[in-house]
Amino acid sequence: MIDRNLLAPWVRRFLLEHLVAERNLAHNTQMSYRDTLTLLLPFVSHRSGVSIDRLSVADVSPAAVRHFLEHVERERHCCVATRNQRLGAIHALVRFIGTRAPEHLAWCMEIRSIPFKKAAKTVIGYLEKAELDALLRAPDRRTPLGARDHALLLFLYNSGARADEAARLAVSNLQLGTSASVRILGKGNKWRVCPLWPETVAALRPLLAGQKPQDPVFRGRTGKPMTRFGIHRLVAAYGKAASASMPSMATKRVSPHTARHTTAVHLLRAGVDINTIRAWLGHVSLDTTHVYAEVDLEMKAKALASLDITDLPRPTRRRRMPSLMEFLRGL
Repeated sequence: MIDRNLLAPWVRRFLLEHLVAERNLAHNTQMSYRDTLTLLLPFVSHRSGVSIDRLSVADVSPAAVRHFLEHVERERHCCVATRNQRLGAIHALVRFIGTRAPEHLAWCMEIRSIPFKKAAKTVIGYLEKAELDALLRAPDRRTPLGARDHALLLFLYNSGARADEAARLAVSNLQLGTSASVRILGKGNKWRVCPLWPETVAALRPLLAGQKPQDPVFRGRTGKPMTRFGIHRLVAAYGKAASASMPSMATKRVSPHTARHTTAVHLLRAGVDINTIRAWLGHVSLDTTHVYAEVDLEMKAKALASLDITDLPRPTRRRRMPSLMEFLRGL
């Protein structure tokens, strides 16, 4: 008989049955929940002095969860958003246990009462056209790896793809004939189609030579598919290299998501409507896409310059109120 107080069977059911079979969550979401438990369980084991395989449900107490969240912020130096993401995964686990084991319902309610922290709204970072050109010039296109890196950077800017989407891109997803386009599998297992510029097509063609339809487009030195972490390191390295010729990039954090934000802002400046940009980037809600209209300083400056203020009334000069002594002299 399975001990319903033992944590390990619940974790197994949560990861393999609930997330996959019952919820059918995206692979990245499953990995995010797994990573949270990979951090949480050793932390609780060390704190309680109990081996991981013998941890009980009660060992993951509200106090232990609060200490874990402090550990995530202070010792792992994660931001509030990451802290909230870890807490969300823990909430999902305890809700799963609480709904299937009524004896743990009070424990579930205590942990579920741990609140999310309010995070400060961060300003979206993007590159100006000159900065983007410097980034695209950074790879040495005379070498095979440099040509691959240039194609990757150009593809990220053209499509607005996330790092994970670029890493999973297969040869069969590209249509490089007339009306060149790419099919991208995004969040929520939703497909979207983006057009490709002739420059992007020309950069991608050499990467497809001799490849099968199921092969990855972007591969590492050994021929294995690039990972999203490898793509992130590559973009960051070229961003640092480009800052030598473009000092304004030295203070900017350049990542694959920076290229994605740059795509959205540049499309907006080009006059593309906001709903098309939403479909281009694969956003579920228009609210997410509207953020780019708020951060674009160039469009705000143009809007301000277009205002005609010649006919606006000038502010009238306020009459100074007399002092007490002046008032008394006038009596």
